Amino acid sequence: MRTSEIAKRYLDYFAAHDHLVVPSASLISPNPTTLFTIAGMVPFIPYLMGEQTAPHPRMASNQKCVRTLDIDEVGKTTRHGTFFQMLGNFSFGDYFKEEAIHYAYELLTTPQDKGGYGFDPEKLWMTTFTDDEEARSLWKNEGVDPEHIQIMGMEDNFWTTGGPGPGGPCSEIYVDRGPEFGVEGGPIADENRYIEIWDLVFENYEVDNVKSKTDLHIVGELENKNIDTGAGLERLAYLMQGKNNIYETDEVYPVIEAAERLSGHKYGENEAFDVKFRVVADHVRSALMIMSDGVRPSNTGRGYVLRRLLRRTVKAMRALGVQEAVMPTLFPTSKAAMEASYPELNKTFHDVSEAAYGEEDAFLRTLEAGTEIFDMAVSKAKESGKDTVSGADAFKLHDTYGFPIELTLEMAEEQGVKVDENKFRELMAEQKSRARADALKKRHNVDLSVYDDFKKTLAKPIDFLGYTDFSARATVLGIMQEGKGSVPAVTGPANIEVILDRTPFYAEAGGQLADQGQILSDDGAVLEVDDVQKPIKDLIVHQCRLTEGTLVVGTQVNANIDLNRRGAIARSHTATHMVHKALREELGPQATQRGSEDAPNRLRFDFQWSSAPSKDVMNTVEARVNEKLRENLAVTTQEMKFDDAIALGAMHLFGEKYGDIVRVVSIGEDGWSRELCGGTHIDHVGKIGAINIMSEASVGSGVRRVDAVVGAGAYEFNAREHALVSQLSDKLNARPDELAERVNTLLAKLKESDRRLAAMYEGQLSAAVPQLVKDANESAASVKVAAKNVGHFGSFDALRKTVMDVRSRLGEDAPVVVALAGVSAEDKPMVAVATNAAARDLGIKAGDLVRGASKMLGGGGGGKPDFAQGGGADASKIDAALEALKAQAVKG
Repeated sequence: MRTSEIAKRYLDYFAAHDHLVVPSASLISPNPTTLFTIAGMVPFIPYLMGEQTAPHPRMASNQKCVRTLDIDEVGKTTRHGTFFQMLGNFSFGDYFKEEAIHYAYELLTTPQDKGGYGFDPEKLWMTTFTDDEEARSLWKNEGVDPEHIQIMGMEDNFWTTGGPGPGGPCSEIYVDRGPEFGVEGGPIADENRYIEIWDLVFENYEVDNVKSKTDLHIVGELENKNIDTGAGLERLAYLMQGKNNIYETDEVYPVIEAAERLSGHKYGENEAFDVKFRVVADHVRSALMIMSDGVRPSNTGRGYVLRRLLRRTVKAMRALGVQEAVMPTLFPTSKAAMEASYPELNKTFHDVSEAAYGEEDAFLRTLEAGTEIFDMAVSKAKESGKDTVSGADAFKLHDTYGFPIELTLEMAEEQGVKVDENKFRELMAEQKSRARADALKKRHNVDLSVYDDFKKTLAKPIDFLGYTDFSARATVLGIMQEGKGSVPAVTGPANIEVILDRTPFYAEAGGQLADQGQILSDDGAVLEVDDVQKPIKDLIVHQCRLTEGTLVVGTQVNANIDLNRRGAIARSHTATHMVHKALREELGPQATQRGSEDAPNRLRFDFQWSSAPSKDVMNTVEARVNEKLRENLAVTTQEMKFDDAIALGAMHLFGEKYGDIVRVVSIGEDGWSRELCGGTHIDHVGKIGAINIMSEASVGSGVRRVDAVVGAGAYEFNAREHALVSQLSDKLNARPDELAERVNTLLAKLKESDRRLAAMYEGQLSAAVPQLVKDANESAASVKVAAKNVGHFGSFDALRKTVMDVRSRLGEDAPVVVALAGVSAEDKPMVAVATNAAARDLGIKAGDLVRGASKMLGGGGGGKPDFAQGGGADASKIDAALEALKAQAVKG
């Protein structure tokens, strides 16, 4: 029976028993303290805790879950897995023990041809809590052999949330797999032979003072008793499919089969390889499901967990001997295996797979760049006799080559060495300290605790007036000075931070740059406001230059923002919303915001997308925005409850924290664009004037960036473009509409010239081959070295082919080293080296020879033992570098 059918039978059974079947909640946990949904009951916690009223007193689901705390153990045993599915039925003050026990037993033991799972009742065992005589009696009433009902204590059979709230005893259902899997005696004797498949939790107590699973206080009986059950779908699947573990089930094993085809190895023949196969099967499925719920690879939070899963997959496949990209094979295989259970995977698979493929490509480049450095660090560690990679080398791999410490640790373990992780952590801490120090300088060396202490003295929150007022009377509540913290007064000139009781100045937030302007005190102090920040929540701090006079706490002031700057930024911010909307119209709802900057007359917008949109798409986006500008749509703002805003269709930033009341910015009466936003905007889009998209590029894995000019910036750009076209028309003696054709003609001529020049260089290289071979063959040295400064050689590919040709002609009768150097089309000195097998048997490696020569050229290089390349900056040293290389080769 397929896994999808097992899940369907569960949900159908409980639907027939008046349960509301709900779809799986997202893998992205609603709890800010956890990254993922880690248990089937998580979406139902508000109902179980009595915080919310359930939509139905009986509910059932098949919940997607991810646990990654033991990610390093995945594959080492057949029990560990990161992604799993939990079937569950729940009752909120409705039925209790009798029905829960009956439902579970009936579904498990009803024959498969009658809609059940068909488990042999004689193979089922139950555990019950010490004091729960009622549960034991109910199991007996169902016909369970009393000898198959075992008693366990609070450690195993009493459930709580881990804190104050509901709790109660539980009863677990096990299946006996048979004597070949362990000793007799039930779950108490052997939990490898007896596998738990279903846990029934009877929440009938209120508990508090929970210190551990066994140390807690039972307050009393709950007024409304709950049922919370969980049946592991993967465990049910492998038992019902006659398999030995979760990796052999229909939703997982196809990935192992695909990995077998890619690697040429067979699962089950080598335990070390089997571990890698299981890592691949588990991690590919987990990554697919996580990405399908909207997560993308990054260096923080969920994105970092996802990145580890993908990278560990690539590493495992490399250990199986596969060097090329594997995700284009493995991801579609996993999707095909999972889509029977989750048909919605097809809707997002294009974007998900492209992001996964891009992440793999980036990681392969990281491996290529850093593996050689890692190998050198390992060699150095072994040569020192310590068998430990230094913390400094591990830090260099992380900081320079993008190797996360987990990757370095895994690779070190494979090489049989350790890593000085403590020193690495120390260096990371020093780096973070430097970053904090830099950030502190930006805050005029005022520690955040000073702001916290000051905020506690405020009688009421600071009043932000900037949505409606551009100037305001205010009172100086506080003054912060560099190195001193809070001070009562300051005489100019001085750089200070000023806190007012009310202000029209917008503090930088949500990508919108801060207002600038002036603060003038009634007694003559003049302050130029250069920046406005919120170093802590709800505290608006004006960073100012006190140019004249003395500013005293308690003084009355006039605060005036720079209207031109505010207007320009507001135009950019509204334009950003419009670009976001137009991108989503063209690319789809997955093109969601990942960051922005709204500055005077320009904007920068980052969005989630796995590949470069075509020029046609970006042209359409630009045209769409300018079309809406001509319609002069109204821009309105409204405050409402968060849930109401989402129901209205307002866009919001993924991962951003919002309060109960939010501000909604709408463009157009019909809400063409609608987003949650706390920034400032214009009242009609026509005031923007125009927008020109200047560029679109990648800024990270799965993230693209649009840069655009707005308003006056767009007009200035268009004026420069017009002037440039006029200049080109004059120089090329062509009308503007003829320029493209004229430039294409010139490029074609240039390309033909380049082709002829490359052919000439290749001819010169080919002509040199016979003499190189002759000279090397006539050499009496033990190692035959064919080396030559070929001068200008055109493309490096031609140089490489010549090196390989010479090596081939010299054969394998004697050790051979071929080294050609010259000047590239970019006027850079380069060297290429090849060795034959006989030379490599003597320990002569092309990579070592290239490194030495490249160093003399003022650069670097490397490669494999049979072929390597390098370059530098000083072409005058080519002959000397080749002489040194020949001496090193002959020396061996």
